[in-house]
Amino acid sequence: MSASMKECLQLQLLEMEMLFSMFPNQGEVKLEDVNVLTNIKRYLEGKREALPPKIECVITLQIEEPKVKIDLQVTMPHSYPYAALQLFGRSPELDRQQQLLLNKGLTSYIGTFDPGELCVCAAIQWLQDNSASYFLNRKLVYEPSTQAKPVKNTFLRMWIYSHHIYQQDLRKKILDVGKRLDVTGFCMTGKPGIICVEGFKEHCEEFWHTIRYPNWKHISCKHAESVETEGNGEDLRLFHSFEELLLEAHGDYGLRNDYHMNLGQFLGFLKKHKSEHVFQILFGIESKSSDS
Repeated sequence: MSASMKECLQLQLLEMEMLFSMFPNQGEVKLEDVNVLTNIKRYLEGKREALPPKIECVITLQIEEPKVKIDLQVTMPHSYPYAALQLFGRSPELDRQQQLLLNKGLTSYIGTFDPGELCVCAAIQWLQDNSASYFLNRKLVYEPSTQAKPVKNTFLRMWIYSHHIYQQDLRKKILDVGKRLDVTGFCMTGKPGIICVEGFKEHCEEFWHTIRYPNWKHISCKHAESVETEGNGEDLRLFHSFEELLLEAHGDYGLRNDYHMNLGQFLGFLKKHKSEHVFQILFGIESKSSDS
């Protein structure tokens, strides 16, 4: 174990202890993996060889004025606080534009911290001190100055790989989340399961956090494509909606659920949507033309 990794994990445990002391009530700090802190301690003590999972949690904040709640989703990379912390705040009382602005402000503030500085507690304090304006000044959000400079946004496309996607409730959740957010793309069910989601960075990251929670183990983001834009991003989209993709399959729903999707058809689908290059990234094999 490198000294720097050990130092980072020790600092993360220290910050989690502070968070639990700040929010002692049950449910105020929810760990995605309830065993993650124990596994990190075992790793630091040399009782575990494999690198433990990243700390991922949701902290529920009660804002006094106005009386609303904000859920702060936190992901700590293994090398945090020397690597950037991943944060996302959400509240049912915020519309999409307000939530977008809130997270931009939070990200900008956290960006002022130097590598090595713990900043979850500082992010919480920032939200408690500054979030009220995003709830109260709804009109200001929709009344931009005629002389205001164009706002640059990041358009993101994420390619997500899962060992399989079968369950009806999971498929419904993915579709519901995709249609609720301003994202487009698809979910290919079966084995393997592939999800593509595209839209503004904040919406895609919220989609990713939501479908993973509480604990979808066999899933990973294999590739992401981003570009800065001053427009609404419509000209950058490869898909027109968010839908389920159903292809022919090899096999059937047997005891082992070996329901392999027809990758040849999937390659054709990618070509149709100008995404053939992703095939090798997802599966580790080069695509071959159907004409050869």
